[in-house]
Amino acid sequence: MVSGSDQHGTPITVTAEQEGRPPKEVAEFYHKSFLESWQKLGISYDLFTKTETENHKQVTHDIFLTLLNKGYIRKEVMQSPYCEHCHRYLPDRYVEGKCPYCGTPGARGDQCDVCGKPLNSIELLEPHCRFCGHTPEIRDTEHFFLDLGAFEARLRAWVDRQAHWRPNVRAFTLNLLNSGLRSRPITRDIDWGISVPLPGFESKRIYVWFEAVIGYLSASIEWAQRQGQPEKWREWWQQKAKTYYFIAKDNIPFHTVIWPAMLMGYGDYNLPYDVPANEFLNLEGRKISKSRRWGVWIPDYLSRYEPDPLRYYLAANAPETSDSDFTWREFFRRNNDELVATYGNLVHRVLTFTYRNFDRQVPVPVDLEDVDKAMLDRARATLTVVDGLLAGCQFKAALREIMGLAQEANRYLDARAPWKRIKADRPAAATSLFVALQVINVLKLLFYPFLPFSSQRLQGYLGYDKPIGPGDWQWSELPVGQALREPAPLFQKLDETLAEEEVARLGR
Repeated sequence: MVSGSDQHGTPITVTAEQEGRPPKEVAEFYHKSFLESWQKLGISYDLFTKTETENHKQVTHDIFLTLLNKGYIRKEVMQSPYCEHCHRYLPDRYVEGKCPYCGTPGARGDQCDVCGKPLNSIELLEPHCRFCGHTPEIRDTEHFFLDLGAFEARLRAWVDRQAHWRPNVRAFTLNLLNSGLRSRPITRDIDWGISVPLPGFESKRIYVWFEAVIGYLSASIEWAQRQGQPEKWREWWQQKAKTYYFIAKDNIPFHTVIWPAMLMGYGDYNLPYDVPANEFLNLEGRKISKSRRWGVWIPDYLSRYEPDPLRYYLAANAPETSDSDFTWREFFRRNNDELVATYGNLVHRVLTFTYRNFDRQVPVPVDLEDVDKAMLDRARATLTVVDGLLAGCQFKAALREIMGLAQEANRYLDARAPWKRIKADRPAAATSLFVALQVINVLKLLFYPFLPFSSQRLQGYLGYDKPIGPGDWQWSELPVGQALREPAPLFQKLDETLAEEEVARLGR
């Protein structure tokens, strides 16, 4: 699992100019912030690197020169906006205007966020410099272009075979191919980014959209080097392996067309197996916007709440096939009704009752009745079903199955009522609790990808000294007699009136 900070995008230079700081300083600041946020949210990587490393530069130069030597990259004179007021060529995001396809104002010079079409900055209608507001003039400048049209037939044949892709991803990609692929410039007039490894182009840099996707390969190579096995990355890139790219809607073209074309041209490397791109997540009915401060910042969120409820809500409400909306009221409702009342309540009442009434250990069951066996069979089956859903990147469906098991366990427990039967039939109560504990033991694993912090705490309450780790994704019976630790609630009920306060913070 590798990724990293794309440090050469024009948002970095825009921020650097606005704040009067060098781009490298801005990039390093946010890279460190990302790493801290990932750690606090329980998001783990084998390596989370950055595109400013010497390793990434070398890999990018190698791919650039290889594609150039094979004839897939060529020099062309292109027209580019030049701002007389700022005395410079304007990179993609330095230019704004109306989208020529859908007419939306505020479109950037690289892509329209509304219709998703990739753009060249000179295509914008009513263009203006983002910094000074002046209308740029169009000048000729020499750049390198990637001949995407040379790969169109191969890309179409490849995409046609990807029946397992999400329908929106496949349809979006086929629409791009049906529109015809054009050559795209892969260098630009700017002084921040990966250098062009050829004489005469010292003032230009390799375009971020070309070199950023190379970061997946360069990160894999860096990971292998850090393992002390510098060739180990080939197991993923040149041998039988499935590669997954988790991205957002606006990055689909780069991962289903451009990066596959680059890999086809470069050599015998594995193409993406799946690109489970999400649609857009809105916030309280409006598009998230950093410039308008219409967003929720992770450090701010973590100053008031635990990470697991956010992870749960984002996964349960993910825009997998269509846009979805984050609302604070729904966040509080799902925490209280689902995490606290359904799953958390199941765990706490079973562990607390067992801990107090059965010598703080897993009780000994008597003969299992059909209802007990059915409950255990449901738990085993859910593990198998969820395994398949996760492999297919159907995360919302997986979470529904898991919460469905927790709901079924609550119904089982209500029907068996061990707290009532314990006085008249202690062995029967012990059996019900044993079954419930087995279900909770598997729920701990099922929820772990979504709720890592609470799952690890539950692992300790169930008497395990070793944390959940690789190899634990399998049915494993909680041993009879295993000592339990004194439990505490996994989740805290939140005051739903706080939703109004959170909404009031937006836009500040």
